[in-house]
Amino acid sequence: VQLQASGGGLAQAGGSLRLACVVSESISRLIMGWFRQAPGKEREFVGAVTWNSGRTALADSVKGRFTITRDNAKNTVYLQMDSLKPEDTAVYYCAAKRSPYSAVAYAAGDYDYWGQGTLVTVSS
Repeated sequence: VQLQASGGGLAQAGGSLRLACVVSESISRLIMGWFRQAPGKEREFVGAVTWNSGRTALADSVKGRFTITRDNAKNTVYLQMDSLKPEDTAVYYCAAKRSPYSAVAYAAGDYDYWGQGTLVTVSS
């Protein structure tokens, strides 16, 4: 399974970006997640979505600003980022987890497959 993340770039504080993660196979039974890693920091959970978008979860630091959605027909998951802050600057990774249960996974170690990351830089 290959994941290709895109959509990163430079944004001003208060601006928006939308990240996309295209998966090489059907995602209908994959839990999809987004993580980020800032320089000198550990990778952290940003958000995740269950198989059929029945449930999403977002980190407290991005709630109310970020939205995670998925389009199973396109094998793609999105991370809409609004009201960006300089502290959102990081490399963003998408991840996929095979699971017989449609439940959100929060830990990086729970995921089976990872994309290459896309850099998001937010200027003040």
